[in-house]
Amino acid sequence: MNIHEHEAKEVFRAYGVTVPEGKAAFSVDEALEAAKSLGGDLWVVKAQIHAGGRGKAGGVKLARSLDEVKEHADAILGTTLVTHQTGPEGQLVRRLYVETGVDIDRELYLGLVIDRATQGVVLMASTEGGVDIETVAEETPELIHRIAVDPLLGLADFQARQLAFALGLEGKSVFQAVKFMKGLYQAFVDKDASTAEINPLVVTKDGALIALDAKMNFDDNALYRNKDIAELRDEAEEDPAELQAKAHGLSYVNLDGNIGCMVNGAGLAMGTMDIIKHYGGEPANFLDVGGGADAETVTEAFKIITGDERVEVIFINIFGGIMKCDVIAEGVVAAVEEVGLQVPLVVRLAGTNVEKGKQILKDSPFDIVSADSMSDGARKAIELSNK
Repeated sequence: MNIHEHEAKEVFRAYGVTVPEGKAAFSVDEALEAAKSLGGDLWVVKAQIHAGGRGKAGGVKLARSLDEVKEHADAILGTTLVTHQTGPEGQLVRRLYVETGVDIDRELYLGLVIDRATQGVVLMASTEGGVDIETVAEETPELIHRIAVDPLLGLADFQARQLAFALGLEGKSVFQAVKFMKGLYQAFVDKDASTAEINPLVVTKDGALIALDAKMNFDDNALYRNKDIAELRDEAEEDPAELQAKAHGLSYVNLDGNIGCMVNGAGLAMGTMDIIKHYGGEPANFLDVGGGADAETVTEAFKIITGDERVEVIFINIFGGIMKCDVIAEGVVAAVEEVGLQVPLVVRLAGTNVEKGKQILKDSPFDIVSADSMSDGARKAIELSNK
């Protein structure tokens, strides 16, 4: 789960990470009032969406007067920002964040991620702040400094100092950097985050460190023990199909292909996507209906897939263990009766009551293509999608 920048900054603030003063706004008038209440003569008006690259897309503007605050707020609010993370469809800006300007001397990068290689948390820092860290990693990887954190010991002071020195910090900036890193790590652990990022972390003219931007992602499976974070969920920023799937207990992830997939079991779903790719196709989604799916669940899953206009063929791949193939077949027929069949449908069944299931599909009034194996089903789906 993602949260907005202004919400991440409140989490940071609670853990001793210095952030600029700012206020969220949901209208132009609120943005103007926020600037007035913050005071000063320099403000930053920022679009609040769950995506990076806002500045390059015109979603971050400096304002040197209240008139400029109003002008920028009016220009940004309600527009659709297209960044490298939103995709070509972009993301509608529904809220803003107005914060005080900062006297910047240097821009750095600081972030925490889960590293599968070390099976733990890795703290990363770079002198190349304000730049996409993926670009730095690709073009100048030597500029990214990494520290693997022992989960039992936590982030040690000497490790934080080591990174601070690698960033070229001196004097009081080193001590503040240690505080920043330890606070960021503690927030990461306490809140079950999967990513915590400050880009840029700025050094001011007087040597102070300030988190100018903030990003946090969280493990959905741990939200039950972080109800304060769960309350920050902004469903308007999430994929409607994924929300619909979650409401019905389905595991769904929207992808970029044209072959809709309905599978029972995460491992089989991954294998289904792999075999589609292997034969030259592109899956449109990951959709796991689970081991105990019934006709109603299958119908809801079918609605989600058919609601995606990019889907040109549907591939249902079911292994009947706990879930019997005849029950699934009945669910498929019921789903087609309710939703309709606008694109070709390929079904592969295996396992308990497979012959009964195949007969149900064969006896249905719909043109359902039967497959004998995963590879057969994948090839047939790809062939139909190319017609």
